Amino acid sequence: MRFSLKDQPIFLLLTGVLALSMMIPAGHALALRDHAVARSFFYTGLLALALTFLIALARGSRPPRKYKQDLGALQALLAAFVLLPVMLAVPFHDALRTTTFLNAYFEMVSSFTTTGATLFTPDRLPPTLHLWRAQVGWMGGLLVWVAAAAVLAPLSLGGFEVTSAVAERDARTRLDRFERAGTVRRTLTIAGRLTPIYVGLTGALWMFLLILGDRPLTALCHAMSTMATSGISPVGGTQYAGSGIGGEMVIFLFMVFALSRMTFSTDTSNSRQAIWRDPEFRMGIALVIVVPLLMFIRHWVAAFEVNAAEEFGVGIRALWGGFFTTLSFLTTTGFESAEWDTAQAWSGLGTPGMILMGLAMVGGGVATTAGGVKLLRVFALYLAGLRELERLVHPHSISGAGAMNRRMRRHGAFQAWIFFMLFAMTLAAATALLALLGSTFEDAMALAIAALTTTGPIMRLAAEAPIDLAALGDASKYVLCVVMILGRLELVAIIALLNPDLWRD
Repeated sequence: MRFSLKDQPIFLLLTGVLALSMMIPAGHALALRDHAVARSFFYTGLLALALTFLIALARGSRPPRKYKQDLGALQALLAAFVLLPVMLAVPFHDALRTTTFLNAYFEMVSSFTTTGATLFTPDRLPPTLHLWRAQVGWMGGLLVWVAAAAVLAPLSLGGFEVTSAVAERDARTRLDRFERAGTVRRTLTIAGRLTPIYVGLTGALWMFLLILGDRPLTALCHAMSTMATSGISPVGGTQYAGSGIGGEMVIFLFMVFALSRMTFSTDTSNSRQAIWRDPEFRMGIALVIVVPLLMFIRHWVAAFEVNAAEEFGVGIRALWGGFFTTLSFLTTTGFESAEWDTAQAWSGLGTPGMILMGLAMVGGGVATTAGGVKLLRVFALYLAGLRELERLVHPHSISGAGAMNRRMRRHGAFQAWIFFMLFAMTLAAATALLALLGSTFEDAMALAIAALTTTGPIMRLAAEAPIDLAALGDASKYVLCVVMILGRLELVAIIALLNPDLWRD
């Protein structure tokens, strides 16, 4: 019986791709002569590939079921983030052998959603498992890239509702065109366009980090984690890497790709405008400049009071630490600069973690691997607030901001406000539930923000004291898994699955 890829469900294709990817850590472990770990990945990948092939062969070229393809695509995304980590956790659990399957599942959900939170210290995991964590996060980031253009953009979800047309007829036209094109065919086309860019950028960053002095595994994991904004590191962060500040500067340049989708693709853009005119990019750069400068001035005043203002070099290093860490948390990557603590030592003042949590909640660009509320929604709320202030002064004034900004200010701001309220309610519910399960209020809030914004390092850096995830109970880990999935898919997309109109033929 013959079958074609375009006739298979998206979930089955993702299963096959992830199963095939297990051969990479299997080969890595074999090169290190770690045969037990190599067998875990090889046999699991081989078994998953065989089952995927048999299911595809049994389905043949059968046409898809006659339900709406937009519903099927959203179902596939939800199932991917909930069920596929079970398969990904099998070789991790079998190779480590000193942890529970729940911990392995938590680790894979954290990696696949690009959160990057971990239950293990770097020295507990063998090198191949560090590679597997970074690779899973990298593949999760690629899935977000492709799904944003192939699924969320045509459905006006994932931040695209802010710039979508107001007229329901226009939205229906886009959906009809999407359904005629076919979900799988559209996904394969988008993946064929974006995957070479994603792989090429990762490879370029890897080579730069190697040249600057990182070890091959460290450079590869940091390159994949930067492009996926997962913040996964085999050495505990970029501050412990051999590339030093030079490596941080290179990573800084590549993190800019998470500020706006227009830095790497125009498939999901409604207008062909230059990158420097993109509101997401401009707002992101403004935050990266303003926030570190304010912290620098605060530290400079404190240092001046203790007669340390003449240490100009220390101040410059502290300023760089602010720039790098601000962009890292704004893009929800979570890497900490080696100079981030220099500001505290220089001025004697602590750097508040609330700033890092606030940056992560703002988030990066729409259709990027970053999490959070997203810069485009914040910009829409800014336009609406600015217009309201103008009307307070001139009640009968007419805005001249342009058709695009007027549409974003009216329809887009309403959609952005709805999402912000859902985000706030989800954050409050997650915080209350984690506190009910035994965490302190401060730790519960840090855990909820880290999971909902997919910025795992918040649990270590932004809390008053680093949170020991391994000490959490099983119920808390389940809650964090659910919140991480909600943060990655966004609650609006999951609510769309509850719409009864989508289930009607």
